Amino acid sequence: MNPVVLKNVSKIYHLDAVAVPALTDINLEIRPNCFTVISGPSGSGKTSLLNLIGCIDRPDQGEVIVAGQNINSMSDDALSDFRAQHLGFIFQNFNLLPVLSTYENIEYPLLLSKMPAAERKQRVLTLLDAVGLSDRAQNRPGQLSGGQRQRVAIARALATSPRLVLADEPTANLDSQTGAAIIALMRQMQREHQVSFVFSSHDPQVQAEADDAIFIRDGRITHIEQRKPVVAAAGVSA
Repeated sequence: MNPVVLKNVSKIYHLDAVAVPALTDINLEIRPNCFTVISGPSGSGKTSLLNLIGCIDRPDQGEVIVAGQNINSMSDDALSDFRAQHLGFIFQNFNLLPVLSTYENIEYPLLLSKMPAAERKQRVLTLLDAVGLSDRAQNRPGQLSGGQRQRVAIARALATSPRLVLADEPTANLDSQTGAAIIALMRQMQREHQVSFVFSSHDPQVQAEADDAIFIRDGRITHIEQRKPVVAAAGVSA
């Protein structure tokens, strides 16, 4: 089953008395266990599309189906619970809680899900090791480099074993070398955890790594390129 299906989706934002169409007649299927990138110029609708896929927003027309659930019919509370159970998020500004340690930032979504303490600890330690931050478990975000903070964000996004991980410009605030290492790490984690990754990105490195590339302009999908999976780079340090 495809993790995301959009059928005849349109989205309009209202600024005072002005209606601003953000997306028009979007039909899209995200393939399972793929690295998918949404590309387009500023104002093309990338973020609006990602917000619909991430169940942060709702369409004005059409259907958005995520992990087999039609989000149109869900209450706000049900949608919030659904996001917590099925989705992970990675942001360009990391969005880590500054007063929490690396360990605690990764643990936080597991506390919300009420995972038992022993299982929670093992999950966090496993993810810390996977992203190469076992020696930084007690550091707070202000004591980490940009690449290290993004590694924490990746581990946190995977903590609850989501079906889908969404990333909004995940390399935008990183230098090219660190960005390449983060892309390689995300690709590695995507394959090991058998999860679908969907990005919005201007970064040519992210676009080159994608299994599927979705191109959008003026709120419409212009074309989709389906490619063979790319072998991840060997090094993942940042």
